[in-house]
Parts: sequence; C-alpha cells; structure tokens
Amino acid sequence: MNEQELRAVLTVALLAAFSDSEKDDAERAEVKRIAESLAAGTSISLSSLYQDVLLKRVSLESAISALASPESRQLAYEMAVCVCDADGAQNEAERAFLDGLRVKLGLDTPEERAFTREADAIAAMPLEQPSAAEPRFASTLTRAETDKMILNYAILNGALELLPDSLASMAIIPLQMKMVYRIGKAHGFELDRGHIKDFLATAGVGLTSQYLEQAAGKLIGGLLKKVGGGLLGGIGRQATSTAFSFATTYALGQVAVRYYSGGRKLSTEVLKETFNEMLGEAKGLQDRYASEIQSKARTLDVKQVLSMVRKG
Repeated sequence: MNEQELRAVLTVALLAAFSDSEKDDAERAEVKRIAESLAAGTSISLSSLYQDVLLKRVSLESAISALASPESRQLAYEMAVCVCDADGAQNEAERAFLDGLRVKLGLDTPEERAFTREADAIAAMPLEQPSAAEPRFASTLTRAETDKMILNYAILNGALELLPDSLASMAIIPLQMKMVYRIGKAHGFELDRGHIKDFLATAGVGLTSQYLEQAAGKLIGGLLKKVGGGLLGGIGRQATSTAFSFATTYALGQVAVRYYSGGRKLSTEVLKETFNEMLGEAKGLQDRYASEIQSKARTLDVKQVLSMVRKG
C-alpha cells in the first residue's frame, strides 16, 4: 500500500466517523486530538485530513478513486464498518453511509457481508454473558480478586492491540464494557449498555475515537493484515498502541471500582481527574507486563476474539 492509498483509507475512516450527525462535541474533540497525536512523526498529517473532512474539502468519491488495489478497498470498507460500530448499533445515517460505500467500492460480496455481520455481533455483545477467554466471572469479588480481574482484562486488551485484524481492535471496547458491567454488578448495580457508555464518556473515553486511535495506529505502523500480511515479527513495534489499550482498560477498571463502591457519587470533574490519574499510573505498569501481553497475543486469533463477545 502506497502513501496515497494509506491517506485515502484514513480519509474514509474519518468520513465514517462523521457520518453520524448525533456525535457530540466531546467525541468530535477526541477525534481531533487523536488525529493530531497520530500525525506526529509520520509523513501523513492526520490533523490536516481531519480538517479536510470536517470542512468538506474532501469527498468520499475522491478518496475512493485513490484506492487502486482490491486490498486497500477492502481495508477501507472494513475500517469504516468498525468505526460505525464502535459506539454500538449503527443508526440510519451510518447504515446509509456504509451501504453507499460498499456499492461505490464494488464490495457487495459474501465475504464483506460476513465481515459486517461479525462486526455487528461484536458491537452488540451481551454484557452478562461470560466466555472462557475472559477472567473468571463471579457475582461477588474481593478487592484483590477485582484488581486481578482488571489486570487480566488490561493484558487481554493489550494483546488484542497486537493482532493484525480489524476485528481484534473492535473487540477492545466491548470487553471494557463487560469489565465495567462486572464491577458494577459486584457492588450491587445492574448496569445496562447505555449507562456504561455514559460512564466511559464521563471519564473521558470516547468510543469512536478510541477505535480510531487503535486502528489508525496499527495502519500507520504497518500492522493491519491487509497492509503488512501479518504480525511481521514486529510485536515490539506496537509498544505505543499496546500501552494505550492496556492503560485505558486498567484505568477504567480502577475508576469503576471507586465509582461503584462509593455508590456512584463521584462528580463528573472528580471522575475525569481520577481517570487521568489512574491512566498515568497504568502507563507506568505497561513495561512490567509487556512480556505477558506479548505471550497472550501469540495465543489469540480472530475466532477466539469473536467467541469472547458472542458466546461462553
């Protein structure tokens, strides 16, 4: 994949993110922050891409015209599906965008329809359904057991960040939501998906923006399968994105413990401050668990990822 195609794929992903007119200002600001942070040290300025998309200086048709290879077209579509599914079920605007994209890319194939079904299944995973791949499910947990569970989820999500498949990154957010659900339940709260999404947003974790950060980081790093053909023996090259997934998951878990153990009485300001403090602490832990993350990554594949969110 050449630089022109890489830029086009990222443009399609950003167009997908903004196809949902219901996105709030906070989520748009997170997308902008990620675009600016990922632009550093690369020949492609995601911040300028963000401005082009936001100000409508680029069209879907012009981006598609730059996708010369079948692989780049497939990757652009799959990233767009995952971006639209990142914050849950697609709305009418997102479905219309994806339908139009699929037709314009010439990808109305059984393979792409299967990919869409798999992404939709991950986005709609049942919160209460455990899987063998996750830390032990229990209705009550001691603090030590809770801390161990949070660490295991963080290691698992760090490992998912190393896999070269779009759906692997897609599974990180649902697993974070399941972790928060389990923590709330252990403290006597029966949470639904809407409440957990609000909790993550209040802490400062955007769902669409989080997926974009993970996927774009993989794409720029040459890790996504359609670009690089596999792990490339380069697990160590993904330290930055792994630290992001590990740290975000760990910090969310620890903040959730404080929030639900305290009867959900933390203010929005305190919740954000606590998350940022825990995020800094979690980033410091990543090196300690790097070998466990890498070892976990070598035992996972996409079929296992799907089983984590679809069945026990």
